[in-house]
Amino acid sequence: MELKNGSRIGIIGGGPAGSFSAIFLLDLARQVDLDIQVDIFEPRDFTLTGPRGCNMCGGVISESLVQKMASDGIHLPDEILIDTIEAYTLHSDISSVRIDDDREEMRIACIYRGGGPTGAETQTPLPKISFDGYLLELAKTKGARHIPERARGLEWDEGFPCIHWPEDNQQRYDLVVGGLGLNSPGLKMFDGLDFGYLPPKSTKAFISELYFGDEEVERLLGHSMHVFILNIPRVKFIAITPKGPYATLIILGDGIDQALVKQVYGAPEIKKCLPQGWEIPVQTCTCQPKINIGAPVNPFTNRVVMVGDCSSSRLYKDGIGAAYRLAKSLAYTAISHGVSEEDFQRFFMPTCRSLDWDNRLGHLLFFGDALLRPYSWIQEAIITVIRQEQSDPDSPRHLSSALWDTFTGSSSYRNIFRRSLHPVVLFNLVRVLLTNLARQLLHR
Repeated sequence: MELKNGSRIGIIGGGPAGSFSAIFLLDLARQVDLDIQVDIFEPRDFTLTGPRGCNMCGGVISESLVQKMASDGIHLPDEILIDTIEAYTLHSDISSVRIDDDREEMRIACIYRGGGPTGAETQTPLPKISFDGYLLELAKTKGARHIPERARGLEWDEGFPCIHWPEDNQQRYDLVVGGLGLNSPGLKMFDGLDFGYLPPKSTKAFISELYFGDEEVERLLGHSMHVFILNIPRVKFIAITPKGPYATLIILGDGIDQALVKQVYGAPEIKKCLPQGWEIPVQTCTCQPKINIGAPVNPFTNRVVMVGDCSSSRLYKDGIGAAYRLAKSLAYTAISHGVSEEDFQRFFMPTCRSLDWDNRLGHLLFFGDALLRPYSWIQEAIITVIRQEQSDPDSPRHLSSALWDTFTGSSSYRNIFRRSLHPVVLFNLVRVLLTNLARQLLHR
């Protein structure tokens, strides 16, 4: 099952996974003089504000992804970058510490997936260009056709997948790519193809765009992402990210409800990053998207393949980076080898398996964090070691860099795990713990 001149590819979903797939398929096809046609089905208008134009995401891109995209000719214009993060400030129940980028390069970019938060249309100036909109337009310049409709059905037609959309339109394709997020109702269409696909296990995040104004955001947050590791039940991770006049609050955890959100807002460490007297707005731009925390089942068959959040992704971070990796692997497989189940199993599946196995280590790291978080004396030791690393210019900063890459998504959990358990880190932690214990005994 090889693609030939005139082969048609249908991509359902025009977010990063779908647009990356179109870009890489068309680029690689052009390199081998293969004439293919690519259709992208995406009903959303990414220039609109609020849920109408947004793919529901925290909106940060790691520096490693920015560099990889640039190497592929995808250069993000300045109009896309709302803000850049120069440091992380880690807050615990005990104290806080700032983690600076010691490699002196842009570490993370803040973006909007749509036209900006609800109400942004009344702000002056308007938020900048949508990241998703930019990728979709780039795919169109490469030759993709954007069909601004929602695909309504999928079925087999003599062994070829056929897409149906409104006004009784339908088209048979040589390859169909599912570039959908877990929040899309379109995932149910793939049940009709009956190839055993099951979406990955998911949980819900909480994301809210808080309008403070440029001056207040700069005063309270600076160019630092504020990460909170607090002993709040069911919460794994909290972050507040500056984005121009907005601050993006992200809560990851289990069973996030309104009571838990209020508890987060009421935490003293969180209040320090909010304007004095600030209260939760009656109406703000808030969403609770599903996020991938597991591996899919059977993400491909003959002439059909799933990429992005509905396939393998990164645990709690860098979903756009995972979409990029899968899209490149898909394009290489389809153009260089073929679109059969055997081709995807041999050349596409290793990328999925790499992400899935790495996420298992990620789950282990978060499990360990949950076990240690209630013990304030361990939190104090970790903060002390980070502070010592940051104050010593000659320090290898193993723990600081591990935490940095945990927050940015710049490195695999395997590398993060290795650096977190480096003998120097363990030695320093034990030394600080014993020093603190001796100090307490002397003061008794």
